[in-house]
Amino acid sequence: MITPFGARLAAALDRRGPLCVGIDPHPSLLRAWGLDDDVDGLARFAETAVAALAGEVAVLKPQSAFFERHGAPGIAVLAATVVASRAAGALVLLDAKRGDIGSTAQAYADAYLPADGPLAADAITVSPYLGFGSLRPFLDTARTYGAGVFVLALTSNPEGTVVQRARTESGRSVAGEVLAGIAAENTGAVPYGSVGAVVGATLPGLDRGAGEDLDVGGPLLVPGIGAQGGTAADVGRLFAGLADRVLPSVSRDVLGAGPDLAGLRAAAERHRDSMAAALAS
Repeated sequence: MITPFGARLAAALDRRGPLCVGIDPHPSLLRAWGLDDDVDGLARFAETAVAALAGEVAVLKPQSAFFERHGAPGIAVLAATVVASRAAGALVLLDAKRGDIGSTAQAYADAYLPADGPLAADAITVSPYLGFGSLRPFLDTARTYGAGVFVLALTSNPEGTVVQRARTESGRSVAGEVLAGIAAENTGAVPYGSVGAVVGATLPGLDRGAGEDLDVGGPLLVPGIGAQGGTAADVGRLFAGLADRVLPSVSRDVLGAGPDLAGLRAAAERHRDSMAAALAS
């Protein structure tokens, strides 16, 4: 019997606290760590991040694009990073933001979600902006293998507003329709479902009249913290009453403390503790 991702995430958050750390090997971070912007530097960066954090935080979130930019050798480093992170006890959320239709969406799902897939992660991020129904291959494949899917809903980039806050014929915003679709997928799941929403910490607030309800019965991935301006106070304000399923995500504010292992762990602990305090208040 496969334990669904939602249940595994709930256990990880209870055990390790509310924090997801992104592994984003940006060229500027490689340089800051004294590494070359090549596949060897990429591998050393990822190995260091995993060694420091995979035994400590609930979730690690490799950003696929920063591995892909190094071609096939970079993808090999990504695959090794996923395996090593999971072996050390962290759940792995692959930040790929895939979104397509039909057989192409199924091909992406087959790459990331089956337990024996070439890039098998615990969960992935997806984009619903070809219509929520276009996500069906991801959602069904994830359910089959006990994996998770995080759907972009209200993102932290300001450009997203013009699309996500547009009104549909139902009167809901586009984001409201996405949130409603997520909630339907999670119906009846205990303690909560495996289909999550991505909601940025920099969001000023929700438009309840447009159906923007964050109680979707699943986890809430919260980017935009730290370098993008979001704070623990923002997390506490936006997600009051949903503390058990909130997954704050920090990248540069933790990775900037590297390559020292103790420094990386200390930075992660500071963010985890501040998020836990904000969500408990």
